[in-house]
Amino acid sequence: VQLQASGGGLVQAGGSLRLSCVASGRTFSSYAMGWFRQAPGKERDFIVGMWHGDSTYYADSVKGRFTISRDNAKNTVYLQMNDLKVEDTAVYYCAAGRGTWPPNRYWGQGTLVTVSS
Repeated sequence: VQLQASGGGLVQAGGSLRLSCVASGRTFSSYAMGWFRQAPGKERDFIVGMWHGDSTYYADSVKGRFTISRDNAKNTVYLQMNDLKVEDTAVYYCAAGRGTWPPNRYWGQGTLVTVSS
C-alpha cells in the first residue's frame, strides 16, 4: 500500500483544514487507517484512527475538533480539523494497517500543518 497525504498549510488559530490521504491498491476498504502527528522535538503521536465498521478512535487532545472519514470508492481517508490551536502545529502522517492497532504498517510522506496565533 502506498499512501499520499496532502492538505497541510498555514492557518490561524480557530481555523480549519482538511487533510486527505489517497491509497494505492484495490483492497483499501480492508485496511484500518489512522493519522499521526509529530511536533518539533517531540515523538510521533497517534491521534485518530478508523477501523472496520467505521469505528473510530480520537486522542483526548483532538476529540471534538477533529473528524476522520473515509471514501472507499476513492481510496481516500480524510481528517477534518476544526478549531485549530497553535499546539496542533506538526507534521501529520497518514498510516494504514491490517491486524495491527494502531494502524502503522504503511506510511504516507507527511504534510505540515502550521497554526499561527
